[in-house]
Parts: sequence; C-alpha cells; structure tokens
Amino acid sequence: MSLPELSEALSSFATVFLGIFVEAAAFLMLGALASGLIEVFLRPNDMARLVPRHPILAAGVGGLLGLVFPVCECGVVPLARRLVRKGMPMSAAVAFLLAAPVFNPIVIASTLAAFGLTPVFFGRVALSLGIAVATGAVFAASKDPLALLRIQEPVLRPTGASLAAAFILDAPTETALAKAGRVLRVAVDEFFDMGRFLVLGAVLAGLMQAFIPSTVVLAIGGGPVTSVLVMILLAVLLSVCSTVDAFIALAFAGSFTTGSLLAFLVFGPMVDIKSTLMYAGVFKRKAVAYLILLPLLMTTLAAVFINLNTTW
Repeated sequence: MSLPELSEALSSFATVFLGIFVEAAAFLMLGALASGLIEVFLRPNDMARLVPRHPILAAGVGGLLGLVFPVCECGVVPLARRLVRKGMPMSAAVAFLLAAPVFNPIVIASTLAAFGLTPVFFGRVALSLGIAVATGAVFAASKDPLALLRIQEPVLRPTGASLAAAFILDAPTETALAKAGRVLRVAVDEFFDMGRFLVLGAVLAGLMQAFIPSTVVLAIGGGPVTSVLVMILLAVLLSVCSTVDAFIALAFAGSFTTGSLLAFLVFGPMVDIKSTLMYAGVFKRKAVAYLILLPLLMTTLAAVFINLNTTW
C-alpha cells in the first residue's frame, strides 16, 4: 500500500470511527440513564408482577418492551442487564435485548420513512420480534439462566431481605435530589462500563471498513443465498445504529433482493461488532455464542426463504 493510499485509509478509519462512536454514544447514554432510573425507582417485585412466569409468555412481553424503552443496540445492553438484576426472567431480558433495537417507536418510524408500507417494513418488524422471542425462549430452557451472566453482585429477587432492602432504598425519607444523584451515579458507571466495549467495537469496525474495500464485498452479492450472506456481513462490518440503518439499506434496494435487505435490517441491530463486545461484557462465552448463532441462523433461513419463494 502506497503512502497516499495509507493516508486515505487512515482518514477513512477516523471518519468511520468517529461517526460510529458519536452516533452510538448518545444512545448508550440514554440506555445508561434508563438503567439508573430503573435501579432507583423500580423494585424487584415490580418486575416479578409485570412479567409472566411462563418463559414463552415472558419472552413475548420482553420483545414488546422496546415500545416502552425506545433504545438502540448501544443503549439496550446496560438496560437489559439492569432489568435482569431487578428480577426480570432471562427469557424476557434476551428477547428485549434483541428486539428493542428495532421494535421501538423511533426505529419503526425511521424504517417507515425509508421504505413506506412495503414488505420490507412489515418484514423487518415481524422478523425482529419473532427471532428475538424465539431466542429468548431458548435461553429459558437453561437450568440456571443466571449462571450465563458475568455479574459480580447478586441478582435481586422479589423475596426476603432483598425485597426489604428495596423498600428501604425507596423510603420516603430519601429526598428527590438524593434519588436524582443516585440515578446519575448509576448512569455514569453503566456508561463507562459499556463504553469501553463501544470504543473497541468502533475501532474494529473502522479498521475493517477502511482496509477491506466495499467493492470486494458487494461484487459477490448476487443470488438468493450469497446476497443474504453479503448483506449480513455488511451489517456486521458497518455497525450502523438501528435508528439510521434503514436509509443505508435503501441505497441497496435497487440491486439487492428483498430477503438480503431484510437480513441487513434484522441481523445488524441484533449482532454487530460493537454489540458483540458489549454482550461479552455482560454474558459468558457460551451465552454470547447463542446470542450470535441463533439470530444468524434464523435470519439467514428466513431471508433465503423469502428470496426463493417471493417476487417482491
């Protein structure tokens, strides 16, 4: 690589890195702030009351929580971890973790603006929710789901001393200013805890985009199967926030199949470079593997099926 080419690649790396980090950091902060609010104002018995005990129903409710907590893939990780610590079943937390980056009002609106009421819009929403709920149900089959977490402190449960402690923490004697201070402290801790993985993920995504020509990836993007695989790879490499990825996918609408566009829009918000590193900071390796492979297999099968059986 010549000096001008290296200079151009480094410039591209800096642009991509800053673009990903600046875009994602704001949403990570929103997720961290929501995490702080949950820690201070939500008692463990609240989660036990709101989420069904049946693992499949719990996963379904978890998949719908994005409508209440509109966070992208950067902000959802600390929020999901906090919900688990507050007593949310693992199946619901995993479904929320995977569905919320798409199944929330902001992303639904951006996808509608980009594609309108088309099969791509409806397919993205339906597939994201279905794959997230199915993955959450798989996690419910674990004998000890909490053993999959890399949590240092004990998870709060809605019984015994932890419940009493929760009532003490939220006692009326604590002033609103004190509670606000606790919210901010938790939010800052969560932001810096997850932020290191965001920085590393942005660096890796920037390096890949700068030194792997996009023409190489796109040149093999024809066909019902290869186009899906290429768009999944592109989604991972780009690591674009789910709030804007619909407009990027729209640029490929003229040359790529509907199934491959859906693969980009469904798998990317669930698994990309930065979110994978964030998962590794919350879950153990086995759980991270399931969080990657299950959505990958289901997204690929659904996208290829659409390509082979529709004329959209």
